[in-house]
Amino acid sequence: MKKRTSLWATAGVFCLGVLTTVGFSVQANAAAKCITGDRKPPYTLGWANIYSVPTWMKQTEGTITSMVEELKKEGLVDELVITDAQGDANTQIQQIQSMIDADVDAILLIAGSSTAPARVIEAACAKGIAVINFDSLVDTDQVTAKINTDSNKWGDTAAKWLIEQLGGKGKILVLNGPAGVSVSEDRRAGANEALAANPGIEILAETNTAYNVAPAQEAVTSLLFAHPEIDGVLSLGGALSAGAILAMDKQGRPMVPITGENARQFLELWKDKGLTSWATMQPNWLGALAAYAAVKALQGEDVPAFIEVPLPIIDNSNIDEYLARAADFPADGYIYSPYDQKLFDELIAQ
Repeated sequence: MKKRTSLWATAGVFCLGVLTTVGFSVQANAAAKCITGDRKPPYTLGWANIYSVPTWMKQTEGTITSMVEELKKEGLVDELVITDAQGDANTQIQQIQSMIDADVDAILLIAGSSTAPARVIEAACAKGIAVINFDSLVDTDQVTAKINTDSNKWGDTAAKWLIEQLGGKGKILVLNGPAGVSVSEDRRAGANEALAANPGIEILAETNTAYNVAPAQEAVTSLLFAHPEIDGVLSLGGALSAGAILAMDKQGRPMVPITGENARQFLELWKDKGLTSWATMQPNWLGALAAYAAVKALQGEDVPAFIEVPLPIIDNSNIDEYLARAADFPADGYIYSPYDQKLFDELIAQ
């Protein structure tokens, strides 16, 4: 079901600079892939959301709508069409096809499957529609740009940190996001080499759950009953970490080193319980960057095929800097780093 954007205020810290039309100069021939035809501002953007229930997704959509409102003020965008596939990859494909039929100027996409949407995305590209795929990526190069952090590096760095904390020996749980989602799969794949190089690390069990606290807590609770001795938790998602801590706390289990993400609840539990932890983030403003890059591309700017967003590190040395801004974010949300147009220009230009 489609809906138009509203002007509701989004939770979070938005350090958006005032957008100007400088840098959006019209060129006769598009430099970016997929874009063909006579596409002139104001543009219609489509946001093909795989699901909107998790707070991370709500915050991400908030950064998109905030960016679109800025672009509207500059006369560059007139409409943002939003769909919600409610977690169903086939529904997402149908909704993308509807956007193609409506001939939107650009499609922003978090893929519900790394493979299923490939054909419809290629069809969008062939029709001259800009396609910006971010976060969870689809297995096709027929897009204008992909935007992401390095998920393999995410998993590798997390695993190495935990291995170091355990001195190369210990029994651990591994907590993954949903199976089949590229972000989840890539993070786990990134941890493989470090884990294989340290045979003293024994993986007791693994989970695949949605990136939400409740299912993660339930899954870890079951694992704790089955495994009375746990030395560490390799959690590859922030809400997963919060769920694990709540499960251990409820059972009176001692806290162990745990990795995670910038979920506010996780960071607050980390601080409250004096944990030794490590985290990074998948910034919610990847969505805003996708909208910004789409308009750049439509205006003839040379947008690279892949825009890599560096992974920040959160540890005991700087966790207070994030928690100082906690009140600006939802209790079940993510404390993401500030962003502005200058940052986006730098990332696109790298």
